[in-house]
Parts: sequence; C-alpha cells; structure tokens
Amino acid sequence: MNPELYLADLEAKPAALNALADSLDARDPFEGLPEGIRRVTLLGMGSSRYAAGVAALRLRAAGIDAAAEYGSAALGYPPADDTLVVAISATGGSRETLDALSRYQGKAPVLALTNTPGSPVTEGADLVVEMLAGQERGGVSCRTFQHTLALLLALRARLTGAGTGMSGLVRRAADATSDLLDRRGAWLADALTLLDGPHGVYTIAPAERLSSAEQSALMFREGPRRPADACETGDWAHVDVYLTKTIDYRAILFPGSRYDAQAMDWVRHRGSTVLAVGGAVEGAHAIRYAGDDDPDVALLTETLVAELVAGTWWAGSA
Repeated sequence: MNPELYLADLEAKPAALNALADSLDARDPFEGLPEGIRRVTLLGMGSSRYAAGVAALRLRAAGIDAAAEYGSAALGYPPADDTLVVAISATGGSRETLDALSRYQGKAPVLALTNTPGSPVTEGADLVVEMLAGQERGGVSCRTFQHTLALLLALRARLTGAGTGMSGLVRRAADATSDLLDRRGAWLADALTLLDGPHGVYTIAPAERLSSAEQSALMFREGPRRPADACETGDWAHVDVYLTKTIDYRAILFPGSRYDAQAMDWVRHRGSTVLAVGGAVEGAHAIRYAGDDDPDVALLTETLVAELVAGTWWAGSA
C-alpha cells in the first residue's frame, strides 16, 4: 500500500469512468444472462459488499427479490435455476467469496464481477463481467468500488428492462469527479481542518447510498489508520447520537435523507462538526460539485471527498 500511488489512482478516476462508458456504449456486458431470473444473490466482502447492499435495495425497489450477503456467512439463499448469483471481487481471490460461491457453482447461474480476468472467481462462472477499472497501484479499492457500483446499476437496468442510458450516467459521474478534483484547491484544506479531530471521523448517508458512508469510513481506517465508522441517517438518531454528547464528534454527511434535519438538530444543539458533501444542510459546512442533485451521480462520485482527505492524511504521515 502506497499513499502517493493511491492519490494517483484517484486522479485517474475520470479517465477510467469514461473508458467504462465507452465500453457500455459498445456492448451490454450482461447480454449473456439467462432468461427467467427471479432472484439475485450478491456475494462480497468489504467494498464489494458495500456496493452490493445498495444494489440489492434498488433491485428490491424495482420488484426483484434481491439480497446482499457476506461471503463469510454460513447461511444464505439456496441455489436454484432462477437465482442469479453475483460474486463480486476486484482481485478475484477473496477467500470468503470463493467459499460462498462453491455452494452455487453448477447449481445456479453465476455471474463473476471482477477487475482481474482469469482470477479464481471467474472459474466456472457462466458469465464474467470485467470492472475495467485498471490497476490500483496504491493497493486500495477506489476505482474498483466506483466501477462496481456503476456495473451493478447496469445490471439492474438489464434485469428490469429499464433500457439504455447507463453510459450517460457514467460520463456524468466522470464529469462530477473531475469537478471535485479540479477544484480541490478551494475545498480540500478546509475539509482537512474540519475533520481533523481527536476521536476520528464518522460518516452518515441515507440507506439508498449507505455504501458512500461505509466506503468513506473504510478509507480513513485503511489509509491513515484513523478511527472511523458509518451510520445510516435515520438510524443515526438511535445509535450514534450519543457520541455527540461525549466526544469531539466530526462527521461527513451525504445529504438526501428525509431525516437529515433530525440529525442536524442534535448536531447544532451539541456543537458538533459536520461536513455535508453534495448539498446545503443547515448547520453544516458544504462541498458542492457538478451533478450532485442527481442521486445516481452522487452514489458514483461522493466518496471522492473522503478518499482525498484520507489520502492526504496518509501521505502526510507516511
């Protein structure tokens, strides 16, 4: 793991996204899926599971029975001909995901979503979809997380018959990512100061984009090795609100929940520090970027703020 190379990986996000959009224009990567899929089981660990969680929620909202499961879970949906198993692993070698996959191979249609062609997760898969994120030389999942989300949204479009338009979304996310990168001189220094407290960083997001909070917290733990944890916005009032009374609470809020105001009432009352990424929220400092009013663009873009903060801290401590 290398902080300078990690920052370079972040710089390469827009080009990688545009290349993915070109690939989506050229062909539907899911055209080989069998007909009659009724259920989707998504398997993964870490960032892969974070992405799977929001994808499963969106599939359920579209009327498709879907669940995101830990690869390490001993229990899960039984295999069936109408159950699509999506094994997600950027490296293609996550032990837990491979162990879970062994329950399904030869008993259910298997889709492998990976950034590493020919890796173990592809062995015996009925369809392999490459993330096309390029090599992450910094050793941290950042572009692969972003591409996993984009491709899972494309999978939902395929299964629901929602039609085309995914390449356009990916290009808008590339533009939003470029906007944050190009303007970091105007916001990054303030974000570094606001979030640099003695008790770590907390991240908050609506259920529909909970992966943004989870991935952001992971970046603070994985790179600069700082305490960090994620929470869903509505659930925050039931589980994390207590921290605002006892510690120097500093958080990133990804707006969009009907419960943003509820959380911010407590924050203002107790003098905590919140940085809102992608929207203006009363009582919070704000970072805006192009396209942040589109929830799908936000889903694919907003973790970059935490990634850049974490990468800068990491490089400074290396």
